[in-house]
Amino acid sequence: MNAELSILSLVMQASLLVQLVMAGLVTISIGSWTIIFRKSFTIRAARRATDSFEDDFWSDRDLGSLYQQVRHDSADRGAMARIFEAGMSEFLKTRQQKPGDVQAMLDGSRRAMRATFQREMDALESSLAFLASAGSVSPYIGLFGTVWGIMNSFRGLANVQQATLAAVAPGIAEALVATAIGLFAAIPAVVAYNRFAHDLDRLSSRFDSFIEEFSNILQRQAK
Repeated sequence: MNAELSILSLVMQASLLVQLVMAGLVTISIGSWTIIFRKSFTIRAARRATDSFEDDFWSDRDLGSLYQQVRHDSADRGAMARIFEAGMSEFLKTRQQKPGDVQAMLDGSRRAMRATFQREMDALESSLAFLASAGSVSPYIGLFGTVWGIMNSFRGLANVQQATLAAVAPGIAEALVATAIGLFAAIPAVVAYNRFAHDLDRLSSRFDSFIEEFSNILQRQAK
């Protein structure tokens, strides 16, 4: 408890600029944790939806009935289901417009799936740039506050006849709190960014593989 009060007193006694730096870092940290929790739930839900749809797709079901179910299902079936819906819809549309033109059917379906794939990945990757920025910039912001605080501490020695450690220690301690807060904001953001990037790379690979496999299935059906 005394340590908490000690840190609080150091923050309250810091110069205005250092306090502003600390407040900015706390704001960045809150924003990072908000994104971390939200993105964790989003990626977990996307992974579950992908697993569920893959089970349905590879269960030897009729693609037409699966397409109708995905198209009219009010529940969110996930990104892979939307990729499948886009590809199947374009395939059926092109088959009506250009019957017998297998290449046009496959090219149109693949383009539709690729466009949907890109939109889905853009949505899943949203806010990751903030985590990357928070992880790379926060330590430097904290270091700026520390350097400024130490400069003020040494500047204050000009009015002291005898320079001692006791005279500068409080000011240096106040300044170092800014670095600590900067690291507190940066470390979770970096760890979370790396984890989310890894998870999204795996999802992206699964979507990409599905597009290729589904295209092969459509090619066999178009002949």
